[in-house]
Amino acid sequence: MLEVQGLAAGYQSGDVLHDIQFRVGAGEIVTILGPNGSGKSTLLRSVTGLLRPRRGSIVFDGERVEGQPPEAMLARGLALVPEGRRIFSGLTVLENLRMGAYLERNRAIIEERLSSIYERFPVLGTRSNQLGETLSGGEQQQLAIGRALMGRPRMLLLDEPSLGLAPTLVHTVMGLLRELRADGLTVLLVEQDIHEALSLADRAYVMASGSIKLEGTAEEVRGGGLDIQRAYLGDRP
Repeated sequence: MLEVQGLAAGYQSGDVLHDIQFRVGAGEIVTILGPNGSGKSTLLRSVTGLLRPRRGSIVFDGERVEGQPPEAMLARGLALVPEGRRIFSGLTVLENLRMGAYLERNRAIIEERLSSIYERFPVLGTRSNQLGETLSGGEQQQLAIGRALMGRPRMLLLDEPSLGLAPTLVHTVMGLLRELRADGLTVLLVEQDIHEALSLADRAYVMASGSIKLEGTAEEVRGGGLDIQRAYLGDRP
């Protein structure tokens, strides 16, 4: 469904990503692991159109899409749940969810999607008129995911969904991603919680210093603890 080849991207200070290559098959959960500063968020920004790549190709569902704006990527079926959730704190839960469906003009379809979100996240239904800023961290993460699902994506990209959550809530979020995959959604997950990510994913890539250092099935990467340590920390005696 997604194939990235030779991707380079960055900011005014220079390239952050160097010759990135990875793929995500339809129906897979693929995780990208790595320490802070390794370029994981920059990679998601590049794929979703928030950052224009300098070199390389991004192919989604058989078509090259690099450089297209975020709204075009969303229309194609790519939705991002950003790091830190980035909900609209001054809007209600309902208003946040409606923002996720801003490309859809049919009100009946929007209401149908809202019902589906409330069924999957009952707490959002009970708090629909509360401001986003009044929700707990776990509830805000559910809202961020629900907002992305309101666009009916074919692939969901998540940037550190476990950030700031208690371990029990992290487990809940990962269980939700399993349910979404069972429903046919493809997932690309950027995560620092190695154990949870590898227990969930089909395949994994490990990034460091803007490059892919290790890749394989989740089981292969899980069994390569020394290699992961080297990718995170560099070769040390």
